[in-house]
Amino acid sequence: MCGRYSASRKPEDLTGLFQIEKWEPEEALAPDWNVAPTKEVYAVLERPLKEKDADHRRPVRQLRVLKWGLVPSWSKSPEGAARMINARAETVHEKPSFRQAFATRRCILPADGYYEWVTGADERQLEEQGKKKRPRKQPYFVTPADGSVFAMAGLYEFWRDPTLAPDHPRAWWATCSVITTEADTDPLGVAPAEGPRSLADIHPRMPLMLTPDRWDAWLDPARTDPDELRSLLTPPPAGLMRAHPVTTAVSNVRNNGPELPVEIAAPEEATLF
Repeated sequence: MCGRYSASRKPEDLTGLFQIEKWEPEEALAPDWNVAPTKEVYAVLERPLKEKDADHRRPVRQLRVLKWGLVPSWSKSPEGAARMINARAETVHEKPSFRQAFATRRCILPADGYYEWVTGADERQLEEQGKKKRPRKQPYFVTPADGSVFAMAGLYEFWRDPTLAPDHPRAWWATCSVITTEADTDPLGVAPAEGPRSLADIHPRMPLMLTPDRWDAWLDPARTDPDELRSLLTPPPAGLMRAHPVTTAVSNVRNNGPELPVEIAAPEEATLF
């Protein structure tokens, strides 16, 4: 799954990397090293501009600000958006909440990497035996081993609030979801000295990272064939990622700072695996 990630790259870095044609500087977000559901995030997407002279309504690659937690266009209310932060790659083409967005509203959510929590082996046994209700979990940060952007496959949607006037600034919600896939069982490109040796050792699911060779096809709204699109959802090659333990301060959404994704020494307790 993906329930928390880091996104600290500046808009000017993203616009060059993703060949952005349109970006509104006044929408700039502050660096966020602890992105949680319902927060505003950057998304790369392609869609026609609203202006009448928008070059025959051709799709334009844009950097937009969306709220993390997808609200389907047919929803009666935005309640439940915090539960729609992830869409499974295996079923995204058929689920009512995601299938239309999968066909025509796909995006890339740029990140530094994502956080995932691992329960230690000893504490996991206590949890299974019912002897400890809240086992301590060690957070790990997963990021490309070469320091490149973690381009998460995503979907976006627009929802109209029927309780507000059409010209109200909050009449329209723009929301998104991260597509997840089965975690890689192959060895990490860079693994910690002690602990998980693969992404699957950390969690059975992971955000689907798109390599640069798939960006154009994924963002192209003219591509609507489900089978063709599903072929883009295969996980990236093995060995591209690294994982390292980070401070447990990241577990509190109120904490935010560049120290959160920084590697720390191995957990003091026995090896987690």
